[in-house]
Amino acid sequence: MIRRMGIIICMLLVAAAPAQKAALAGPSVERMAGAMIMTGFRGTMPPESLLRAIRAGHVGSVILFDRDKKQGDPRNIESPAQVKALTSALQKAAGGRLLIAVDQEGGKVSRLKAKRGFFPLPSAREMGGMEQGRVRDLGRKAGEEMRSLGINVDLAPVVDLQRSSISPGLGDMGRLFGSAPRQTARHALAFAEGLQKSGVIPVLKHFPGLGSASRDSHLDLPDVTRSWSREELEPYAMAFAKGWHGMVLVAHVYNGRLDPALPSSLSGRVVNDLLRTEMGWNGVVVSDDLQMGAVARTYGIKEMIRLAVLAGCDILLFGNNLDYHADLHERAFNAMMELVREGSISAGRLMQSWRRIEKAKSRLFAGDNR
Repeated sequence: MIRRMGIIICMLLVAAAPAQKAALAGPSVERMAGAMIMTGFRGTMPPESLLRAIRAGHVGSVILFDRDKKQGDPRNIESPAQVKALTSALQKAAGGRLLIAVDQEGGKVSRLKAKRGFFPLPSAREMGGMEQGRVRDLGRKAGEEMRSLGINVDLAPVVDLQRSSISPGLGDMGRLFGSAPRQTARHALAFAEGLQKSGVIPVLKHFPGLGSASRDSHLDLPDVTRSWSREELEPYAMAFAKGWHGMVLVAHVYNGRLDPALPSSLSGRVVNDLLRTEMGWNGVVVSDDLQMGAVARTYGIKEMIRLAVLAGCDILLFGNNLDYHADLHERAFNAMMELVREGSISAGRLMQSWRRIEKAKSRLFAGDNR
Protein backbone atom coordinates (compact mmCIF):
# COMPACT_ATOMS: atom_id res chain seq x y z
CA MET A 1 0.00 0.00 0.00
CA ILE A 2 2.78 2.41 0.96
CA ARG A 3 4.66 1.55 -2.21
CA ARG A 4 1.55 2.15 -4.31
CA MET A 5 1.00 5.56 -2.71
CA GLY A 6 4.61 6.46 -3.42
CA ILE A 7 4.17 5.59 -7.08
CA ILE A 8 1.01 7.71 -7.29
CA ILE A 9 2.75 10.70 -5.67
CA CYS A 10 5.67 10.38 -8.09
CA MET A 11 3.26 10.30 -11.04
CA LEU A 12 1.50 13.44 -9.79
CA LEU A 13 4.80 15.26 -9.36
CA VAL A 14 5.89 14.34 -12.89
CA ALA A 15 2.55 15.53 -14.27
CA ALA A 16 2.84 18.84 -12.40
CA ALA A 17 6.42 19.50 -13.51
CA PRO A 18 5.57 21.28 -16.81
CA ALA A 19 3.16 23.66 -15.05
CA GLN A 20 5.73 24.38 -12.33
CA LYS A 21 8.40 24.99 -14.95
CA ALA A 22 6.09 27.39 -16.83
CA ALA A 23 5.33 29.28 -13.63
CA LEU A 24 9.03 29.63 -12.83
CA ALA A 25 9.75 30.76 -16.39
CA GLY A 26 7.54 33.84 -15.91
CA PRO A 27 5.61 35.72 -18.61
CA SER A 28 6.18 34.97 -22.28
CA VAL A 29 8.13 37.38 -24.48
CA GLU A 30 4.88 38.08 -26.34
CA ARG A 31 3.03 39.06 -23.18
CA MET A 32 5.90 41.27 -21.98
CA ALA A 33 6.04 43.03 -25.35
CA GLY A 34 2.27 43.54 -25.41
CA ALA A 35 2.28 45.01 -21.91
CA MET A 36 4.37 47.90 -23.24
CA ILE A 37 1.84 48.96 -25.89
CA MET A 38 -0.80 51.62 -25.16
CA THR A 39 -3.17 52.27 -28.03
CA GLY A 40 -6.17 54.35 -28.98
CA PHE A 41 -9.11 53.17 -31.05
CA ARG A 42 -12.34 54.33 -32.63
CA GLY A 43 -15.75 53.60 -31.21
CA THR A 44 -17.95 54.15 -28.19
CA MET A 45 -17.59 50.41 -27.64
CA PRO A 46 -14.30 48.55 -28.29
CA PRO A 47 -13.85 46.87 -31.67
CA GLU A 48 -13.55 43.07 -31.62
CA SER A 49 -10.04 43.22 -33.13
CA LEU A 50 -8.85 45.20 -30.11
CA LEU A 51 -10.58 42.88 -27.65
CA ARG A 52 -8.85 39.90 -29.30
CA ALA A 53 -5.48 41.64 -29.00
CA ILE A 54 -6.11 42.41 -25.33
CA ARG A 55 -7.12 38.78 -24.62
CA ALA A 56 -3.97 37.59 -26.38
CA GLY A 57 -1.79 39.94 -24.34
CA HIS A 58 -0.75 42.01 -27.36
CA VAL A 59 -2.03 45.27 -25.80
CA GLY A 60 -1.38 46.28 -22.20
CA SER A 61 -3.21 49.60 -21.96
CA VAL A 62 -5.53 51.88 -23.90
CA ILE A 63 -6.14 55.61 -24.13
CA LEU A 64 -9.55 57.22 -24.60
CA PHE A 65 -10.35 60.42 -26.51
CA ASP A 66 -13.53 62.42 -26.68
CA ARG A 67 -12.98 63.68 -30.22
CA ASP A 68 -11.72 61.95 -33.35
CA LYS A 69 -9.28 64.19 -35.23
CA LYS A 70 -10.59 62.97 -38.58
CA GLN A 71 -14.26 62.19 -37.96
CA GLY A 72 -15.19 64.58 -35.14
CA ASP A 73 -17.33 63.75 -32.10
CA PRO A 74 -17.75 61.36 -30.46
CA ARG A 75 -14.77 59.01 -30.50
CA ASN A 76 -14.76 57.02 -27.26
CA ILE A 77 -16.56 59.34 -24.85
CA GLU A 78 -20.24 60.20 -25.18
CA SER A 79 -21.77 59.98 -21.69
CA PRO A 80 -20.92 58.61 -18.22
CA ALA A 81 -23.04 55.48 -18.71
CA GLN A 82 -21.49 54.79 -22.11
CA VAL A 83 -17.91 55.21 -20.82
CA LYS A 84 -18.61 52.82 -17.95
CA ALA A 85 -19.94 50.21 -20.40
CA LEU A 86 -16.90 50.73 -22.63
CA THR A 87 -14.34 50.29 -19.85
CA SER A 88 -16.21 47.26 -18.47
CA ALA A 89 -15.95 45.54 -21.85
CA LEU A 90 -12.24 46.34 -22.05
CA GLN A 91 -11.56 45.05 -18.51
CA LYS A 92 -13.52 41.87 -19.17
CA ALA A 93 -11.22 41.09 -22.09
CA ALA A 94 -8.15 41.81 -19.95
CA GLY A 95 -9.23 39.83 -16.92
CA GLY A 96 -9.61 43.03 -14.91
CA ARG A 97 -6.00 44.29 -15.06
CA LEU A 98 -6.01 46.75 -17.97
CA LEU A 99 -4.62 50.26 -17.68
CA ILE A 100 -7.18 52.68 -19.13
CA ALA A 101 -5.86 56.21 -19.59
CA VAL A 102 -7.23 59.62 -20.45
CA ASP A 103 -5.87 63.18 -20.68
CA GLN A 104 -7.94 64.90 -18.00
CA GLU A 105 -5.83 67.96 -17.23
CA GLY A 106 -8.74 70.38 -16.91
CA GLY A 107 -9.89 73.34 -18.97
CA LYS A 108 -9.41 72.89 -22.71
CA VAL A 109 -7.69 69.53 -22.27
CA SER A 110 -10.61 67.70 -20.68
CA ARG A 111 -11.64 64.51 -22.43
CA LEU A 112 -14.47 64.23 -19.90
CA LYS A 113 -16.32 67.44 -20.68
CA ALA A 114 -19.03 69.11 -18.61
CA LYS A 115 -21.29 69.40 -21.65
CA ARG A 116 -21.48 65.59 -21.71
CA GLY A 117 -22.35 65.31 -18.05
CA PHE A 118 -18.90 65.06 -16.46
CA PHE A 119 -17.33 66.99 -13.59
CA PRO A 120 -16.23 70.50 -14.74
CA LEU A 121 -12.49 70.58 -14.02
CA PRO A 122 -10.76 74.01 -14.18
CA SER A 123 -7.60 74.50 -16.21
CA ALA A 124 -4.14 74.21 -14.69
CA ARG A 125 -3.75 77.97 -15.12
CA GLU A 126 -6.86 78.54 -13.00
CA MET A 127 -5.81 75.97 -10.42
CA GLY A 128 -2.40 77.63 -10.20
CA GLY A 129 -4.08 80.62 -8.56
CA MET A 130 -5.98 78.54 -5.98
CA GLU A 131 -5.05 77.30 -2.54
CA GLN A 132 -3.35 73.89 -2.61
CA GLY A 133 -6.13 72.34 -0.55
CA ARG A 134 -8.67 73.37 -3.17
CA VAL A 135 -6.49 71.93 -5.95
CA ARG A 136 -6.16 68.67 -4.02
CA ASP A 137 -9.92 68.54 -3.62
CA LEU A 138 -10.43 69.09 -7.35
CA GLY A 139 -8.00 66.26 -8.09
CA ARG A 140 -9.90 64.00 -5.70
CA LYS A 141 -13.27 64.79 -7.27
CA ALA A 142 -11.91 64.29 -10.78
CA GLY A 143 -10.26 61.04 -9.70
CA GLU A 144 -13.39 59.71 -8.04
CA GLU A 145 -15.34 60.31 -11.23
CA MET A 146 -12.68 58.64 -13.37
CA ARG A 147 -12.45 55.63 -11.09
CA SER A 148 -16.25 55.26 -11.06
CA LEU A 149 -16.14 55.22 -14.87
CA GLY A 150 -13.40 52.57 -14.99
CA ILE A 151 -10.57 54.97 -15.93
CA ASN A 152 -7.48 54.35 -13.80
CA VAL A 153 -4.68 56.46 -15.33
CA ASP A 154 -4.75 60.24 -15.83
CA LEU A 155 -2.04 61.60 -18.12
CA ALA A 156 -1.77 64.65 -15.87
CA PRO A 157 -0.62 66.88 -14.25
CA VAL A 158 1.55 68.98 -16.54
CA VAL A 159 4.59 70.25 -14.64
CA ASP A 160 6.18 72.22 -17.49
CA LEU A 161 7.12 75.77 -16.47
CA GLN A 162 5.77 78.76 -18.38
CA ARG A 163 9.01 79.93 -20.00
CA SER A 164 7.92 80.81 -23.53
CA SER A 165 5.79 83.82 -24.42
CA ILE A 166 4.43 81.79 -27.33
CA SER A 167 4.13 78.33 -25.72
CA PRO A 168 2.04 76.76 -28.50
CA GLY A 169 -0.12 73.87 -27.37
CA LEU A 170 0.71 74.47 -23.69
CA GLY A 171 0.62 77.96 -22.18
CA ASP A 172 -1.68 79.28 -24.89
CA MET A 173 -4.19 76.62 -23.86
CA GLY A 174 -4.01 77.21 -20.13
CA ARG A 175 -2.26 73.88 -19.48
CA LEU A 176 0.49 75.26 -17.19
CA PHE A 177 0.23 75.93 -13.45
CA GLY A 178 2.79 78.75 -13.57
CA SER A 179 6.38 79.76 -14.18
CA ALA A 180 7.96 79.22 -10.75
CA PRO A 181 9.29 75.67 -10.13
CA ARG A 182 8.18 75.32 -6.50
CA GLN A 183 4.76 76.85 -7.01
CA THR A 184 4.16 74.67 -10.06
CA ALA A 185 5.32 71.58 -8.21
CA ARG A 186 3.21 72.26 -5.12
CA HIS A 187 -0.01 72.74 -7.09
CA ALA A 188 0.64 69.90 -9.53
CA LEU A 189 1.49 67.49 -6.73
CA ALA A 190 -1.61 68.54 -4.79
CA PHE A 191 -3.72 67.69 -7.84
CA ALA A 192 -1.85 64.39 -8.23
CA GLU A 193 -2.39 63.55 -4.55
CA GLY A 194 -6.12 63.99 -5.04
CA LEU A 195 -6.05 61.61 -7.99
CA GLN A 196 -4.08 59.01 -6.04
CA LYS A 197 -6.43 59.15 -3.07
CA SER A 198 -9.23 58.28 -5.49
CA GLY A 199 -7.36 55.29 -6.91
CA VAL A 200 -6.17 56.87 -10.17
CA ILE A 201 -2.52 56.85 -11.26
CA PRO A 202 -1.25 60.37 -12.08
CA VAL A 203 1.41 60.96 -14.72
CA LEU A 204 3.89 63.86 -14.55
CA LYS A 205 4.64 65.39 -17.95
CA HIS A 206 6.47 66.44 -20.13
CA PHE A 207 9.97 65.40 -18.95
CA PRO A 208 12.58 66.96 -19.10
CA GLY A 209 10.63 70.17 -19.75
CA LEU A 210 8.64 71.58 -22.65
CA GLY A 211 7.71 74.95 -21.18
CA SER A 212 10.23 76.98 -23.17
CA ALA A 213 9.31 75.45 -26.53
CA SER A 214 8.24 77.78 -29.34
CA ARG A 215 6.85 74.93 -31.47
CA ASP A 216 4.02 72.48 -30.86
CA SER A 217 5.41 68.92 -30.71
CA HIS A 218 2.16 67.63 -32.20
CA LEU A 219 3.41 69.17 -35.44
CA ASP A 220 7.20 69.56 -35.29
CA LEU A 221 10.16 68.76 -33.06
CA PRO A 222 10.76 71.70 -30.68
CA ASP A 223 14.37 72.67 -29.99
CA VAL A 224 14.92 73.98 -26.46
CA THR A 225 18.71 73.68 -26.42
CA ARG A 226 19.22 77.38 -25.68
CA SER A 227 16.05 78.09 -23.69
CA TRP A 228 15.87 75.06 -21.35
CA SER A 229 17.04 75.30 -17.75
CA ARG A 230 17.68 72.62 -15.12
CA GLU A 231 15.09 74.45 -13.01
CA GLU A 232 12.56 72.62 -15.17
CA LEU A 233 13.59 69.37 -13.45
CA GLU A 234 12.67 70.67 -9.98
CA PRO A 235 9.02 69.55 -9.99
CA TYR A 236 10.16 65.99 -10.74
CA ALA A 237 12.85 66.11 -8.06
CA MET A 238 10.28 67.32 -5.52
CA ALA A 239 7.86 64.56 -6.50
CA PHE A 240 10.52 61.85 -6.24
CA ALA A 241 11.67 63.17 -2.86
CA LYS A 242 8.10 62.74 -1.61
CA GLY A 243 7.96 59.11 -2.75
CA TRP A 244 6.17 59.54 -6.09
CA HIS A 245 4.01 56.50 -6.94
CA GLY A 246 2.68 57.70 -10.28
CA MET A 247 4.33 57.61 -13.70
CA VAL A 248 6.44 60.00 -15.79
CA LEU A 249 5.80 60.88 -19.44
CA VAL A 250 8.75 61.89 -21.63
CA ALA A 251 8.40 64.64 -24.22
CA HIS A 252 9.23 64.74 -27.89
CA VAL A 253 11.66 67.63 -27.51
CA TYR A 254 15.20 68.20 -28.76
CA ASN A 255 17.73 69.44 -26.24
CA GLY A 256 21.24 69.39 -27.65
CA ARG A 257 22.74 69.85 -24.19
CA LEU A 258 21.19 66.57 -23.07
CA ASP A 259 21.51 64.61 -26.30
CA PRO A 260 22.90 66.07 -29.54
CA ALA A 261 21.43 63.28 -31.66
CA LEU A 262 17.97 62.24 -30.44
CA PRO A 263 14.73 63.73 -29.09
CA SER A 264 14.26 63.16 -25.35
CA SER A 265 11.56 60.49 -25.76
CA LEU A 266 13.96 58.30 -27.76
CA SER A 267 17.14 59.15 -25.87
CA GLY A 268 18.93 56.87 -23.44
CA ARG A 269 20.88 59.90 -22.21
CA VAL A 270 17.63 61.53 -21.12
CA VAL A 271 15.60 58.54 -19.89
CA ASN A 272 18.17 56.05 -18.59
CA ASP A 273 20.93 58.48 -17.62
CA LEU A 274 19.17 61.66 -16.48
CA LEU A 275 15.76 60.45 -15.30
CA ARG A 276 16.64 57.03 -13.93
CA THR A 277 20.31 57.17 -12.89
CA GLU A 278 20.79 60.83 -11.91
CA MET A 279 17.30 61.57 -10.59
CA GLY A 280 16.65 58.08 -9.26
CA TRP A 281 13.27 57.34 -10.87
CA ASN A 282 12.73 53.56 -11.05
CA GLY A 283 9.03 53.52 -11.89
CA VAL A 284 7.08 53.49 -15.15
CA VAL A 285 8.10 55.84 -17.96
CA VAL A 286 5.58 56.56 -20.73
CA SER A 287 6.54 57.95 -24.11
CA ASP A 288 4.49 60.81 -25.48
CA ASP A 289 2.28 59.87 -28.44
CA LEU A 290 4.62 58.31 -31.00
CA GLN A 291 2.37 59.48 -33.84
CA MET A 292 3.10 63.14 -33.11
CA GLY A 293 4.84 65.01 -35.90
CA ALA A 294 7.90 65.69 -33.73
CA VAL A 295 9.02 62.07 -34.19
CA ALA A 296 6.67 60.46 -36.75
CA ARG A 297 8.01 62.66 -39.54
CA THR A 298 11.51 61.32 -39.03
CA TYR A 299 11.21 57.75 -37.76
CA GLY A 300 9.22 54.72 -38.87
CA ILE A 301 7.24 52.73 -36.33
CA LYS A 302 9.86 49.99 -35.93
CA GLU A 303 12.74 52.41 -35.41
CA MET A 304 10.71 54.53 -32.99
CA ILE A 305 9.93 51.44 -30.93
CA ARG A 306 13.55 50.31 -30.94
CA LEU A 307 14.85 53.68 -29.81
CA ALA A 308 12.12 54.24 -27.20
CA VAL A 309 12.60 50.82 -25.62
CA LEU A 310 16.39 51.07 -25.56
CA ALA A 311 16.10 54.60 -24.14
CA GLY A 312 14.25 53.17 -21.14
CA CYS A 313 10.56 53.82 -21.90
CA ASP A 314 8.17 51.23 -20.48
CA ILE A 315 4.85 52.14 -22.11
CA LEU A 316 4.85 53.19 -25.76
CA LEU A 317 1.88 55.42 -26.46
CA PHE A 318 0.17 55.23 -29.85
CA GLY A 319 -2.85 57.54 -29.64
CA ASN A 320 -4.11 56.34 -33.05
CA ASN A 321 -5.92 59.63 -33.45
CA LEU A 322 -3.56 61.99 -35.25
CA ASP A 323 -3.19 59.29 -37.90
CA TYR A 324 -5.69 56.43 -37.66
CA HIS A 325 -5.08 52.75 -38.52
CA ALA A 326 -7.53 50.10 -37.34
CA ASP A 327 -4.69 47.59 -36.94
CA LEU A 328 -2.13 49.96 -35.40
CA HIS A 329 -1.89 47.94 -32.18
CA GLU A 330 -0.95 44.82 -34.15
CA ARG A 331 1.56 46.77 -36.25
CA ALA A 332 3.23 47.96 -33.08
CA PHE A 333 3.20 44.51 -31.51
CA ASN A 334 4.58 42.84 -34.65
CA ALA A 335 7.34 45.46 -34.93
CA MET A 336 8.30 44.84 -31.30
CA MET A 337 8.46 41.08 -31.87
CA GLU A 338 10.57 41.54 -35.01
CA LEU A 339 13.04 43.57 -32.98
CA VAL A 340 13.19 40.81 -30.37
CA ARG A 341 13.74 38.10 -32.97
CA GLU A 342 16.49 40.16 -34.60
CA GLY A 343 18.21 40.64 -31.27
CA SER A 344 17.78 44.44 -31.28
CA ILE A 345 15.73 44.22 -28.07
CA SER A 346 16.45 41.51 -25.49
CA ALA A 347 13.95 39.57 -23.41
CA GLY A 348 15.80 40.88 -20.37
CA ARG A 349 15.03 44.46 -21.41
CA LEU A 350 11.33 43.59 -21.80
CA MET A 351 11.37 42.01 -18.35
CA GLN A 352 12.55 45.31 -16.83
CA SER A 353 9.50 47.11 -18.17
CA TRP A 354 7.20 44.19 -17.32
CA ARG A 355 8.23 44.37 -13.68
CA ARG A 356 7.74 48.12 -13.47
CA ILE A 357 4.31 47.93 -15.11
CA GLU A 358 3.25 44.99 -12.94
CA LYS A 359 4.33 46.83 -9.80
CA ALA A 360 2.18 49.81 -10.80
CA LYS A 361 -0.75 47.51 -11.57
CA SER A 362 -0.38 45.67 -8.28
CA ARG A 363 -0.60 48.95 -6.37
CA LEU A 364 -3.56 50.08 -8.43
CA PHE A 365 -5.65 46.93 -8.34
CA ALA A 366 -4.80 46.13 -4.73
CA GLY A 367 -5.97 49.60 -3.72
CA ASP A 368 -2.50 50.67 -2.51
CA ASN A 369 -2.45 53.60 -4.94
CA ARG A 370 -4.92 55.43 -2.74
